[in-house]
Amino acid sequence: MSIFDIFRKKENKNSNANIKDVLSAKDNPSVSREEMIALEKEKRAIEKFAKGVISVRDIIAPSAIEVNFNTMVIGNKYFRSYFAVKFPPIVSPNWLEPLINFEYPVDISTFYYPHDTSEILKILKRRIAEFQATINLEIQSGRQADPIVVKQLNDALQFQSQLAAGTEKYFQYALYLTVHASSLEELNQISKNLEGTMATLGVIIKVATLQQEEAFQSTIPYGLDKIQMYQNLQTSAIATTFPFVSSELTQEYGVLYGVNLHNNSLVIFDRFSLPNANSVVLATSGSGKSYTVKLEAVRSLMLGTEIIVIDPEKEFDRLCMAVGGDYISFSQDGSQKLNPFELSGLYSSEEDELRFKILTLSGLIRMMLGGVLTPEEAAILDRALILTYREKGITPDPSTHTNEPPLLEDLYKILNAMSEEEAHSMARRLETYLKGSAAGVFDRKSSVSLQSNFTVFSIRDLSDNLRPMAMYVMLDFIWTKIKRDKKKRLLIIDEAWIMMQYPDAARFVYAIAKRARKYGLGLTTITQDVDDFLSSDFGRAIVSNSSMQILLKQSPSTIEKLQKVFYLTEGEKSYLMSAGIGQGLFFAGANHVALQVIASENEHQLITTNPMELLKQQTKEEVDTLDIT
Repeated sequence: MSIFDIFRKKENKNSNANIKDVLSAKDNPSVSREEMIALEKEKRAIEKFAKGVISVRDIIAPSAIEVNFNTMVIGNKYFRSYFAVKFPPIVSPNWLEPLINFEYPVDISTFYYPHDTSEILKILKRRIAEFQATINLEIQSGRQADPIVVKQLNDALQFQSQLAAGTEKYFQYALYLTVHASSLEELNQISKNLEGTMATLGVIIKVATLQQEEAFQSTIPYGLDKIQMYQNLQTSAIATTFPFVSSELTQEYGVLYGVNLHNNSLVIFDRFSLPNANSVVLATSGSGKSYTVKLEAVRSLMLGTEIIVIDPEKEFDRLCMAVGGDYISFSQDGSQKLNPFELSGLYSSEEDELRFKILTLSGLIRMMLGGVLTPEEAAILDRALILTYREKGITPDPSTHTNEPPLLEDLYKILNAMSEEEAHSMARRLETYLKGSAAGVFDRKSSVSLQSNFTVFSIRDLSDNLRPMAMYVMLDFIWTKIKRDKKKRLLIIDEAWIMMQYPDAARFVYAIAKRARKYGLGLTTITQDVDDFLSSDFGRAIVSNSSMQILLKQSPSTIEKLQKVFYLTEGEKSYLMSAGIGQGLFFAGANHVALQVIASENEHQLITTNPMELLKQQTKEEVDTLDIT
């Protein structure tokens, strides 16, 4: 056993014996002179080893570190460290993603310092008083208040309100970066690229001149901030600085919606994988909302999903004909009719269909009668509807639900036969839809069946006052058919704001949104009148019950309300106001990305509604026809 082995053995036993004890063997007379010389050499080697080794850090540390003016040299590697001195005024989630995906390795370190809200409120109170005093002095001197000071005062008051309510907190934030290379020339090139990348993000970074060692130590995983170059941020801003956010919305299976503008990846998503398959599309006119939904519809059709559309402006007709669908034009003089009294004939132990149908019809009749009924009129109407079905032999017994359903005229007769004056008044008001200008719309037997995988209901040929009621009847008819045959379907309601004008219609759409998942249905509501839609309690509830939302270009008058509903950042708010056609935010569950909707040339020809493009297509078709003849 060598002296090194003896030393290691004693160290492992946590022995405090010194080297002299270990080398006591030299006092043994049986040890030869050559052995004594060897032991002495080992002793000196141990002493040198013990003096040179202090800790594990000394073992793994490089032989030397050279700290220069704006670089460090560690071994054969060159390092340069930075700190951030300015951040952009408006940011969006994942705005640091280009830094994470930087083309060269970069060490990133961030520090967050929360501050006591009460102390910040005291400081804000003093600052607000200073701003107000400055403005008052300007006004008293006969001068106009400095707009910069006024803006600072408004921001301070808003921040004070948010701090007091607990919706915001105050933080200090520091960002440090370190890059490295094998040569100084390569390091300079990487540094130039890094500074350019950060500048495009609106972040100004500075080289930690004469502080390279401290900055380098701030970026290694010690959790030590030795520079303390921080900026003041509030909660909403600090939340966006977390750089490790996935902006991917690419699934193995689903519909291609477009390109992710964060990283140019494809947005491929199956809306039926969410807790519910409902979707809302909110945008201004001409921003591409119908284009987006038509593209989703035709691609979903290719994946085996049945499509049903309520089309107020005849925007889906060309697409419907191209895919061999059924186009149902709902008008007074047309042959295609829907009977709102028709039952599905489907028995369910969980639902009394007749009772649900009577409630639905009550909402429709209220719309026909002007939207408001007294409690007495509502009770009479309910009783009259029950009697109307009973006259046809239809009772709560499911076996009677296959009987021939009544018509609007049967309800009219029942109301006239009742003794109450309120019943006679309602009957007279219903005459418009039986004998007056609206006759032929809601008083005929159904002559429509949903046989195709792509069905479009058009109401363009109806007057504006009849459209909400027609959409209501169509939805009820579609919902009845959906309950009969459960399958994967999309129900698209274009210009949904029309139904939000009537509480009964809005309530019915909300009821479908809540129950759609049970029947394999995905409800898509499209609207350009965002303000009216979100002003309705049912409109907001429909948004809340939609796991997918698409926000395209927005007007300044509606962006504030959208920001509150969707918790948009200032960056997202600015993006939506300046977005181009087909650009917007795509929300899917907890994830959302910036989206650019892109169609192939053939798809574009089918779904475009651009008047100039349609005119060119029509001209080309006419020329082709002339060439053939």
